[in-house]
Amino acid sequence: MPELLVLAAGAAVAGFVQGISGFAFSMVALSIWAWSIEPRLATAMAVCGGLSGQLFSAATVRRGLHLPVLWPFLAGGALGIPIGVLALPHLDPARFKLVLGVALVTCCTGMLFARRLPSVARFGRAGDVLAGAVGGAMGGLGGITGAAPAMWCTLRGFERDAQRAVVQNFNLLALTATLAALLASGTVRIDMLGGLAVVVPALLLPSWIGSRIYLGLDAARFRQVVLVVVALAGAAMIAASFRAS
Repeated sequence: MPELLVLAAGAAVAGFVQGISGFAFSMVALSIWAWSIEPRLATAMAVCGGLSGQLFSAATVRRGLHLPVLWPFLAGGALGIPIGVLALPHLDPARFKLVLGVALVTCCTGMLFARRLPSVARFGRAGDVLAGAVGGAMGGLGGITGAAPAMWCTLRGFERDAQRAVVQNFNLLALTATLAALLASGTVRIDMLGGLAVVVPALLLPSWIGSRIYLGLDAARFRQVVLVVVALAGAAMIAASFRAS
């Protein structure tokens, strides 16, 4: 029962954040789940919950596909996902928390200060492919597909709706591919369905509320708050990794 409550709480908070930002379900959920949920189960629930949230978000906050902009990210994701999936079974729980915490702090801090950086145009499509590959690898490790593409889109100077379109569609396709790879590798098992039955209902209403906030209000302040909260959660995970080691 305590494990199911933790799963529900993490899914609810992460669903709300994803509703506002269009991504970050896995980052937020794992920052809560990593304290007490076994890493493979946490990864499976992060991928399944993130995909469910993206499907729901696609129906409630529709954005164009923009395939010419999107395809380099997808090509990179196709390269990165198998790498993350193959590395997952070899993770040590303490190292998992440490690496994930560092990734959260680094990504969120970078995105918080990204507006102060000049727009990056030199690397263009090659940078898009690399961002997609990093997002794919992080997806295979923990379902965190959106962090690298979102930060890169910010550095590229994409406006808010264009960035959401890229990240939302990338996440939808990358998480689908990640789930397929996790199923094929045996990481997602039949005994995890009980957790999934908790995670999906828990995220729906918070995700809808978050999407209403995104549509009706300026999301910049909410974006800053979300990134600060997730960065602090990453710092807490780093501390937990040292305590467990």
